[in-house]
Amino acid sequence: MQSGQSGQQAADAARFHIRKVAVCGAGVMGAQIAAHCVNAGVPVVLFDLPAKEGDKNGIAKRAIAQLAKINPAPLGIPELAALITPANYDDDLHRLADCDLVIEAIAERLDWKRDLYQKLAPALKHDAIIASNTSGLSITELAAALPESLRHRFCGVHFFNPPRYMTLVELIPTSHTEPRLLDLLETFLVSNMGKGVVRAKDTPNFIGNRIGVFGILSVFAQAEKFGLTYELVDDLTGAKLGRAKSGTFRTADVVGLDTLAHVIRTMQDQLPGDPFHAHFGVPPVVAGLIEKGALGQKTGAGFYRKEGKSILRLDPASQEYVAADAKIDEEVAAILAERDPAKKLKALHESSNPQAQFLWAILRDSFHYSAVHLADIADTARQVDLAMKWGFGHAQGPFEIWQAAGWQDVAGWITQDIKAGKTLSDAPLPEWVLRGPVWEAQGVHTAAGSWNPHEKRFEGRSVLPVYQRQIGAPRLVGEAVSLEPSVVYEDDAVRCWTLPAPHPGDVLILSFKSKMHTLSPGVVRGIMHAVDLAEASFKALVIGQLDDPFSAGADLKAMLPAFVQGGATAVEPIEREMQDMVLRLRYAQVPVVAALAGLALGGGCELSVHCARRVAHFETYIGLVEVGIGLVPGAGGLTFCARRAAELQAEAAPDAPLLAFVKKFALAVASAQVSKSALEARKMGYLQSSDPVVMNRHELLYVAVREARNLSETGWRAPLAQRFPVAGRDGIATLKAQLLNMKVGGFISDHDFTVAEKVAYVICGGDVDPGSLVDEAWMLKREREAFLELLVLPKTQERIEGILKTGKPVRN
Repeated sequence: MQSGQSGQQAADAARFHIRKVAVCGAGVMGAQIAAHCVNAGVPVVLFDLPAKEGDKNGIAKRAIAQLAKINPAPLGIPELAALITPANYDDDLHRLADCDLVIEAIAERLDWKRDLYQKLAPALKHDAIIASNTSGLSITELAAALPESLRHRFCGVHFFNPPRYMTLVELIPTSHTEPRLLDLLETFLVSNMGKGVVRAKDTPNFIGNRIGVFGILSVFAQAEKFGLTYELVDDLTGAKLGRAKSGTFRTADVVGLDTLAHVIRTMQDQLPGDPFHAHFGVPPVVAGLIEKGALGQKTGAGFYRKEGKSILRLDPASQEYVAADAKIDEEVAAILAERDPAKKLKALHESSNPQAQFLWAILRDSFHYSAVHLADIADTARQVDLAMKWGFGHAQGPFEIWQAAGWQDVAGWITQDIKAGKTLSDAPLPEWVLRGPVWEAQGVHTAAGSWNPHEKRFEGRSVLPVYQRQIGAPRLVGEAVSLEPSVVYEDDAVRCWTLPAPHPGDVLILSFKSKMHTLSPGVVRGIMHAVDLAEASFKALVIGQLDDPFSAGADLKAMLPAFVQGGATAVEPIEREMQDMVLRLRYAQVPVVAALAGLALGGGCELSVHCARRVAHFETYIGLVEVGIGLVPGAGGLTFCARRAAELQAEAAPDAPLLAFVKKFALAVASAQVSKSALEARKMGYLQSSDPVVMNRHELLYVAVREARNLSETGWRAPLAQRFPVAGRDGIATLKAQLLNMKVGGFISDHDFTVAEKVAYVICGGDVDPGSLVDEAWMLKREREAFLELLVLPKTQERIEGILKTGKPVRN
C-alpha cells in the first residue's frame, strides 16, 4: 500500500526535481525512453559502449538519429533530439554527476547489468535514483551488484514499448528501496511523463507480462484445440473483445516473435513451480518461424506476410502463406455485440459454437491464472487490471470482466471446468475467491477499494498528492465514482458543470454529449449559452471533455438533411451560426480556455484557436482538415490563419514579408495537415507558446481550470476587434502557382487544386490589394461564400458521402 502523510509527501515532491536523466543503453527501448524524457522537457544523456571505430559516441549518435525514422514517432517534434547528449562509458561517466535519475536499459543479461552497475556506481550523484528497465529479471538480484550504500536508491522501472504511447510503467521495489524515493519517482512518472504507474512485486515478468504473456499462450493453446486460423483468432481477440485492434497474432508480429519467445523463456526458466508451467514453452510454430528468420513485422514476415496490397497468413500445415479470409460466425458476432456483460459471458459459456467456446476458454484461463497468482505478483487486484488496460490495451482487466459478468456465477463455471479437466491447470481457485468478503461483495473492486489478498481487506487508492490532480480518471468496475460534478445546465447536446471542493467552483466547464464530440447545431447553441452563463455567474469558462477526443469537427450528418432539402441556401445559416459561435468565444467577457486532447479537427480546431488560451495534452492532434471532404474551413479557421499571420509578421519585423507567414498556414490547410503532437501544433501555429502542454491526460482539466481562473484573477481582458493586413491578389497568385506545380507533378488531383485554390483566395483576403486592411466580417464572408460554392460541386458531395459511409477520405 502507498501510504504516509500526504502533507509530507507534497513537501517532498515540491523539493524533488529531476533536472536531467541518464539512460544507459542506446538500443530501441533505451533510445525511446530517452526520447520521451525530452518530450517531457527533461534533457537526457544517452550512454552506450564506445564505438570500436570512428567517433566513440557513434553508437549513441546513430540511435539518436534513428529516432527521426521510427513510426510511430518517439519524439513530439524532431528538434527535441538535440536535447539528448550522446555519451560512452569510457569517456563520459563524469556526466552522471548532474543526473538525478539514471535508467539502465541494456540487454536482458544479468551479468552484463551487474558489470555496468559496478562501473556506474562511483560516478553517481549522491542522491540520484537508479532504476533498471528490465522486463522480468529480479530487481533484488540486480541490486546486489550495487554498493550497499546505494541499494536504498535502486528499483525497477519497466516501461512498455513504445514508451511514448504505452501508458503503463511498472515500479518494482526491493526490500531495501526507500519508500519516499518510490513515491517521488511515481509522482514524476505520472505527472511529468504522463504515465500510469503500477507497483509490482519482484517476481519474474512482474504483472503486465506475467498475465499478458500467459494470456497469449492461452490463445495459442485454445486456438489449436478449436482449430481456428490466425486471422479468425485475431478478429475474435481484437476490438470486438475489447482488446487491441490487432488481436493476438498480429500483435505478436508487431512486438517481434524473438522478443515474445524471450519473455516466454523467462517464465519457463524462472517459474518451475507455477501450476501452469506445462504451457510455458515457446510454441513450436513460433520457434519454427524464428529459426527461419521470420520474426514478424521487422523482417516482413511472421504469422502474416504482406504481398502488394494483400495480407497473407501462415498455414501451419503447409508452412505456406495463404489468403487470410476466415470470418466470425454471425452467432458469435451477435454475442460479442451484447452490451450486458453478464448475458455476453453466459452466452459464450453455454454456446456450442467452437468460436464461442474458444472465447470462453481464453477468458476463463485469464480469470483462473490471475486469481491463482494475485497474491504472488501484486498487492491488490486493481494493479492487475490496470496493468492489462495500460500495458496491453484491454478495455477491461480480467477481474473487471469477471466481476461485471457476475462474480459468483463465473467462479462456479471456472470451478466446474477445473473439475472437468478443461482448464490449463488443475490448481483450485484461491479460498478468497469462493468465500468471505470478495464473495459477499460479488467482486474484488468496491467503493472501499480493491482486494488485497495478503491483508485480507479492500484497500483504497494511493494517497499520493499527484493523484489529486486527476479529474475524471476512469474507475474500475465496482470502484467508487471518481467525480461528482455540480451540474449547472444540461440538455441533449451539452452539459455545463463545476468541480466539487477542493477544486475551484467559480470556473464553469462545458462538455459535449455528441458522438466524437462533434459540433452539431445543438452543441453550437450550447456553447453560446455556456458563454452567457459564464459571463453572468462565473470567473471563467473551460471547454473540455472527460474522454477523448476534444472534437472531431462539425457534425456532417446533422448538416446533410438541410442541404438535401434546401441546398446550399439552407446550409448558409448553419455556417453563419458556427462563425457567430467562434466570435462569441473570442470576445467573451470572461476568459475561455479550451482543454485539448486527442483529435481537435476542423470545427474543433476552429473553436479552440478562438479561445483566450488552450491547454493541450501532449497527444493532441489538431488541424484544419476540411479539404479532405472537398470544402474549406468555414467557421473562422481561415480568418484566424490570416489574422495570426499578420500578428506574427508584426512581431517579427515591420518589413517582414506577410506572405511568408500566410504561406505556412495556407499549405497546412491545403494539405489537411494534422499535428502529431501538441508541440508540433505549436510549430504549425494552432497552439501558442503561452498555451501549456500537459503530459498526463487526466490532469488536463485540473490545469485548464486553474489556467482559466488565473487569467481572470490577473486582469485578463477580451481582445479589441481590429483590422489587419492581408496578402491580397498577389498572394493568391503566388500560392496558386505553387498549387499548379503540385497538380502538374501529380501530387494533387484536379479537385484538390480547386479546393486549395479557394483556400488561397480566402486566406489572402480575396481580390484586394496586397496589404489591404480588412476586418473579421470581411474574412468570414469570404469563408462562407467559398464553403457554399464548393458544397454544391459533385466531387465534394462524393467526398462527403464517402467519409460518412466509410470514415475514410475519398480521393477524386
